[in-house]
Amino acid sequence: MNTNPENMKAQIVATLGPVSSNEKVMKQMISNGLCAARLNFSWSNIETHTRQIELVRRLERESGRRIPIIIDLPGPRIQEKEGHTYNHHIVTAVTKRDLDFIQFAAEQGIEYVAVSFVGRAEDIDLCRKAIEKNRGSQRIIAKIERKVALEFLDEIISAADAVMVARGDLGSEVPLEQIPFVQAKIVKKAKAAGKPVIVATQMMLSMVTSPTPTRAEVTDVESAILEGADAVMLSEETAEGKYPVEAVAMMEKIIVEAEKHVAGKEKLNPL
Repeated sequence: MNTNPENMKAQIVATLGPVSSNEKVMKQMISNGLCAARLNFSWSNIETHTRQIELVRRLERESGRRIPIIIDLPGPRIQEKEGHTYNHHIVTAVTKRDLDFIQFAAEQGIEYVAVSFVGRAEDIDLCRKAIEKNRGSQRIIAKIERKVALEFLDEIISAADAVMVARGDLGSEVPLEQIPFVQAKIVKKAKAAGKPVIVATQMMLSMVTSPTPTRAEVTDVESAILEGADAVMLSEETAEGKYPVEAVAMMEKIIVEAEKHVAGKEKLNPL
């Protein structure tokens, strides 16, 4: 993942949804720092996702910037009345439905496939075989969101092309007070292995309804950058929130400021 604007190192991944799948909003998000588009295949349908892909490709050409697309597979997800869980009795995280979506990704020339609820390296291997079977060249993102994945983290990172710290579901399996340390561990191991790492979930969740993030959210994003994250991801903020463009713009500001400190070029306002 190396398509970020010149003044940014870490990239912004934005999830497309009802509020952002139109030309006007997409153009504004691109001009404010959007680097990659995520399509959540747990929701909507193939027709809607096809239109989203066509929009991204068209605006990609118009802007002269490459905007890779990530298809986020649903995996063994089970939707419940309030929230969701997953089938804990699965043999593999790659389901029959996922295999159909992998075929679609290969046909559409999608750049990345994100495998949900990864447990072992075998899940990544199965996805890769499916990609090869469909003559695709998609790179694979391993979503770390199960406790068992932490036990086999090294082999998963080795098998995947990139890693995502999916803090939402991970927070249901690991005590919340441990999440920052688990995140730091995943980022460190991914960086050591030379694999890009994305930090995701609730980064600026308040911006679903507010034009500005909370101070804690700003600190959260900056901490991810300081730890070495290659990308940070917006979910509900850009998929269904009231301020998708503002969320991307604010994310860019935070990244730029954090990276000034990484480079030792910060200029703090005097007290």
